[in-house]
Parts: sequence; structure tokens; C-alpha cells
Amino acid sequence: MTSLASGITLATTASLIGDVARANILCALSGGQALTAGELASHAGVGASTTSGHLAKLAEAGLITTLKQGRHRYYRLSGPKVAAMIETLMAASDLTPPRHRPVGPRDEALRRARSCYDHMAGRFAVELAERLEERGFLVLSDEGGYVTEAGSAFFARFGLELGAAAGRRPLCRCCLDWSERRFHIGGRLGTALFAHALGRGWVARVAGSRALRVTRTGEAALAGGLFRCEPLDRPVSAWEALTASA
Repeated sequence: MTSLASGITLATTASLIGDVARANILCALSGGQALTAGELASHAGVGASTTSGHLAKLAEAGLITTLKQGRHRYYRLSGPKVAAMIETLMAASDLTPPRHRPVGPRDEALRRARSCYDHMAGRFAVELAERLEERGFLVLSDEGGYVTEAGSAFFARFGLELGAAAGRRPLCRCCLDWSERRFHIGGRLGTALFAHALGRGWVARVAGSRALRVTRTGEAALAGGLFRCEPLDRPVSAWEALTASA
């Protein structure tokens, strides 16, 4: 039987996300970068004092964390589970006919490639997942995903730092892409692939946006060169690549 406490917790979280300004803040942070209150105020479309109140509520609920560096205070999502929740809600909300649909280059750029906390999303990420599955390196399904023996050898050859399991975070997680309605790769493998793509110059960050710019090298890798390119001279850690400037 569902406990009363569970219902209260769910309702509280839903009410926090249900506010448009707070939803915009969470969406902005789902790109994986730490942002200041001023930057988040711009994303939320509200004033500084109002943003401060929203951030306090989100932090109290454990949805975001703060990071102080010198005189500056930065905000980021509290972890991959929160990012996955936001991505899932975005996919679910897009199943119903919207009153209006965003248009323009910014929207198309996000649909092409974007960061989803610590991994990639969008058409580029979906196509990358499909290429890897076609080669027999991993299996993706509604029940989850896993890396095959051939995949483990392939990823090791390319110096991907999958890292040891931290807590219960899976190696390979299937994420339903909200814009493509197909799976992209999350989990530790998704983080490692994002780091590899940034380190190799397949994608580059776009300042002030979750969008990722797919380079000619990235297009070539996806089109056919992905499985013939040489490994990096030195493995690039996820933190090193994710925090590097575009």
C-alpha cells in the first residue's frame, strides 16, 4: 500500500516543478553546467529577488545544490536522477498537442544536439546510440540497456573512462529522447561518450545554451568514420571534458 508520506513527497515535488519560472530554471540547469542566480533569472524570465526565492525552494527540496567559488555562488542539479526526471517529464509533456510549438534556429539547434546534464541528447545522440547498437556494441530496450562483450573491448580501445560503479548508477541507461522519441545513452557510458565527443572535437558547447554544435569531424564520425578513427593519445576524463570551455 502506498504510504501517505510518499504521496505528500510526490505532490510537493510536482508543485515545485509546476511553477513556470522554476521549471525554466531546472531546464536551464539540465544542460549540466553550473549557473549563477543572474543567469538563471534570465532563463526564468523573472527578477533577481524572485529568482532567489525559487532557488531557495528548489535547494530545500534537494533538486539543486549550490557551489561557492570565491565571491560567486553557482547552482546546479543535485544529480543525474533529477536530470533524468526532467527529461522524462519533457518527453511526457510533449505527447499532448501543445498550444504553440517553439520555432526558430534555437529550437532546431537543441533538437540537433544538446547536453542533458552529463550526457548528450538530440538527433546526434540518438543516431550515435543506433550506430553503436547496429555494430553490436550495446543493446537498448524498454527494460534497460547493457554493453556487450564486443562493446566493452571497443570502448576500452578508445580509452573511454567508464569508471567504477558509484552507488547504484548503471553503466548504460536508456533515456527516451524528448525530441526524437528514440533512445539516447545515459549512465556512466553516456557520460564517457560525451567526454569523448568533446575531447575529440565532435561537438562543441554553445555559450549560454544547452545546445551543442556538431562539427565536421563529428558529422564525419557519425557518417562512417566513427569506428575507424584512432583512439585519443590520452584518455580525457569526464570532468576534464565537461568543464572545458567550448
